[in-house]
Amino acid sequence: MARITPQEILKRQEKADARKEEWRTIYEECYEFALPQRNLYSGFYEGKTPGQNKMTRVFDATAINSTQRFANRIQSALFPPYRSWCTLQPGSDIPQDRKPEISEALEIYADKMFAVIRQTNFDLAISEFLLDLCVGTAVMLVQPGDDDAPIRFTPVPQYLVSLEEGPHGTIDNVYRKMRLRAEAIQRQWPDAEIPPRLQKIVDEKPETEVDLIEATVFNVDENIYCYHLIWPKDKSEDGTKSLQVNAELVYRTMNVSPWIVSRFMKVPGEVYGRGPLVTAIPDIKTLNKVKELVLKNASLAVSGVYTAADDGVLNPQTIRIVPGAISPVARNGGAQGESLRPLRAATDFNVSQLVINDLVMNIKKMLMDDSLPPDNMSARSATEIVQRMKELSQNLGSAYGRLITEAMGPLVRRILYVMDEKNLIDLPLKVDGLEVKITPTSPLAQAQNMEDLEKVLQFAQIAQAAGPVGQVAINQDNLIDYIAEKMGVPQSILNNRQEREQIAAEMQQQMMAMQQQQQPPGAMPQEA
Repeated sequence: MARITPQEILKRQEKADARKEEWRTIYEECYEFALPQRNLYSGFYEGKTPGQNKMTRVFDATAINSTQRFANRIQSALFPPYRSWCTLQPGSDIPQDRKPEISEALEIYADKMFAVIRQTNFDLAISEFLLDLCVGTAVMLVQPGDDDAPIRFTPVPQYLVSLEEGPHGTIDNVYRKMRLRAEAIQRQWPDAEIPPRLQKIVDEKPETEVDLIEATVFNVDENIYCYHLIWPKDKSEDGTKSLQVNAELVYRTMNVSPWIVSRFMKVPGEVYGRGPLVTAIPDIKTLNKVKELVLKNASLAVSGVYTAADDGVLNPQTIRIVPGAISPVARNGGAQGESLRPLRAATDFNVSQLVINDLVMNIKKMLMDDSLPPDNMSARSATEIVQRMKELSQNLGSAYGRLITEAMGPLVRRILYVMDEKNLIDLPLKVDGLEVKITPTSPLAQAQNMEDLEKVLQFAQIAQAAGPVGQVAINQDNLIDYIAEKMGVPQSILNNRQEREQIAAEMQQQMMAMQQQQQPPGAMPQEA
């Protein structure tokens, strides 16, 4: 496969943008009513003033709060801050006799990895990443950093990204629109080749914002990823379109994609994901409308609407149903009637509150924000935390496996790849599940492990109670290794099987020597 030209990259990017436009309506509504702070639709990216109010149509914050809590829960369950949320373990291709040695080495690599992660902005980036995941599709760019932060994590709003899927459901190609100051290009990409027309802008107007296209395309023939940074420009200096310039500033090849793309759930045949907000958006919009009507009627109830006697002809066009309005009528009851009388309100706030409560409960349930007891109760015990994790695992369902496959696994592989490039580690094995497998150790994974462990320990107790027949049915060494693995015990503090056998033999010899010392003189020695 020959190197793709900038013109071909831009054509593919335009086609990908056109396919993504089909998702605009549903995604825009989710961001408008549940994630207004990350909403780039409705012209908020193209030209509107930064800091502009994005909540002009929002009257209820239930979806906003529940979405934030959803992201916080997923982060605490899968990527807890300042904690190790996975381990590296030998895969099935590693011989059994070498696994203890390899395990100790991989523990050192994992410790180095999390030491590097704690120096970066990972915790901040993953929180924004999970907010987008609540809509359906989350995107993050993982690139080499500097000495202070060896790795740079950049959560990219899905509005700026177009995706192309491979034959096996994975994301192969990613196209990103970006905008930054001209003077920052060389700082962010030191190896960028600046063309003369762009260099002129950098020298004369460094604060000018420049539009760039960032593309990562998978090369099928060579099984590598090609990274392109393109400066698209279709106008000459005098404003005409007589000159078209598509300059490629950066070109790189890499074995691992720098993009982490995760979908909460995916319908067959679709590239973009559907999150819980997509399911909840009808109730969110309904709740928002009910709140708007309740607030309007509440203002009417406070200020009132009045009727005034008028001997003239009633003109319906002059009637204003707003707080404090006075509507002219021919008479206010009877021949004489009152000169001014309040108009009876038609709103039943009790019914409105019932509808609101029902909608709020539905939204919280779909966004997994209805756990009992509430989080704001008294201090939570370890048992309650485990139970919450079990409940969250059940609610996530297949999304949990997709998060491990599309988020955690690619993240770890990309981080290790960047660390290897920067000579921070030297990992000779492939992190492919066969040589090295990634095992989650987050609270959610531990909750699932505890379920498996409880079953095994219950069986061990029953086997011990069954007498010799049940006791010989269990391999004690395998049982200890299984318990240590499920509890996340480091391999470095465990003795391998050879050491265990040696220690057991020494203990047996010591017991025999002690028995011989305790025997009276002239007694026959006891058989071991």
